[in-house]
Amino acid sequence: MNRRPALLALAISLALSPVLMAAQSTQGKGTKSYKWVDEHGITHYGDTVPPEYSKQGRSELNAQGVELRQLPRQLTAEEAETAQKKAATESRRRQHDSFLLTTYTKVSDIEQLRDERIALIDGQMEIARGSIELNQQRLKNLEQRLATFLPYSTAPNARRVPDQLAGEVVRTMKERDQLREALKSREKEKTELRAQFNEDIERYKELTTRPAGR
Repeated sequence: MNRRPALLALAISLALSPVLMAAQSTQGKGTKSYKWVDEHGITHYGDTVPPEYSKQGRSELNAQGVELRQLPRQLTAEEAETAQKKAATESRRRQHDSFLLTTYTKVSDIEQLRDERIALIDGQMEIARGSIELNQQRLKNLEQRLATFLPYSTAPNARRVPDQLAGEVVRTMKERDQLREALKSREKEKTELRAQFNEDIERYKELTTRPAGR
């Protein structure tokens, strides 16, 4: 008597028993079941996932034991933060790409706007330089006035610096520092603006020349 068919049927039955058990346990209820792997690599099936495995990857099965979807493991706080930052960066990139494509019709449009914005900053920088020059002249005049008072003058009848003059010197020096800082800020703004526009030009070229569907 040939026992191979019977043995083969038994082997198939044993192999399918976990899935069949999951299907039978949920068939009457019409609910889903789950499949997960423990720390020893053993696959388990059940209506619910034990708490100690709830944060790891698992599969969701229907009432017949067929896999519906795979549920990824729960991310750590650090992984979730990294993923959130990556998604936010990608979202901003897509929004900026859309802005470039809907705002400009050719590269020269971007170059024109860049040159106009830089020219505006150049004008502000020129005004700042002129203000600094005037400020320096006022300081020079104040220094000449200070030279007639103590402790800058050695004349026997020299008086101490009047409070009004001292206050004017302090205000003028403060104005000088503010003007220099403003000029430095405009220079930085100009550098960053040029770099941003150049990046936009390169990105616009990439968006408008790459093959469709990419």
